[in-house]
Amino acid sequence: MEFGEVITAMVTPFNTDLEVDYEATAELANYLVENGSDGILVLGTTGEVPTLTKDEKIKLVKTVKEEVGGRAKVIVGTGSYSTSASIEMTKKIEAIGVDGVMLVTPYYNKPPQSGLYRHFKMVAKETDLPVILYNVPGRTSRNIEPETVAKLAEIENIVAIKEASGDVEQAATINRLTDDEFLIYSGDDGLTLPILSIGGTGVISVSSHLVGNQIKEMITLYKAGKVKEAADLNAELGELFGKMFITPNPIPVKCSLNLLGQKVGPVRPPLADIDQEEKAVLEVLLKEYNLV
Repeated sequence: MEFGEVITAMVTPFNTDLEVDYEATAELANYLVENGSDGILVLGTTGEVPTLTKDEKIKLVKTVKEEVGGRAKVIVGTGSYSTSASIEMTKKIEAIGVDGVMLVTPYYNKPPQSGLYRHFKMVAKETDLPVILYNVPGRTSRNIEPETVAKLAEIENIVAIKEASGDVEQAATINRLTDDEFLIYSGDDGLTLPILSIGGTGVISVSSHLVGNQIKEMITLYKAGKVKEAADLNAELGELFGKMFITPNPIPVKCSLNLLGQKVGPVRPPLADIDQEEKAVLEVLLKEYNLV
């Protein structure tokens, strides 16, 4: 199953009353596809999914699917700390006709590796959609060990992982323990090039909201054997990759999109909008990259 090389973990636009702005969602999805995104991930961390109601989630997915479903892969984050809730949401999303689901590591309750395996297997068994695992121990407090990933990769519809542990050696081990058809996506923009070098496919990105075409070009250059050119472009983008996390995601990327004229609105509590000092840093950054 191919999802493409650049998948954008899309923000959720809100209006000034903190209601989901579905018109802006459609506009943003279209903008992303026109600017380097092969796929769009809806209801991820960047989409502030813990703050969304079930009805909002369903309508968001339908909005994106209707806008770009014929031109890009639509993948939906359906995982949570609850196995039964993850199964329920996955079934609802499958009925919409999306291209795949992504399941985050169950967070907060820190299940052992055997529990992680059972959780992902149980959810995958209840859907015909391809499944991407999402390993982000910095947020979930639990790492999916490479051996667990390899065991899960034996399940027919578990086809990929978003590896956001920050550990390239771990990604290399996953690559060694799984077959060539299992896809490894970088979950960190700054590690996309190293992940490609150990057999990765691409990136599930935040920065592609702003520089999707450049990220796509970097991946294309690397896969064409133009490693030096790819490394140079990666270096050029490095400051922007870092600045998208000067305060917790998605606060900086939402501010940046608003500055670019893509009106995605504020973040919902418990997140807080960017302060003036950080906003000034982003204004300078966007000018340096000729984005404004």
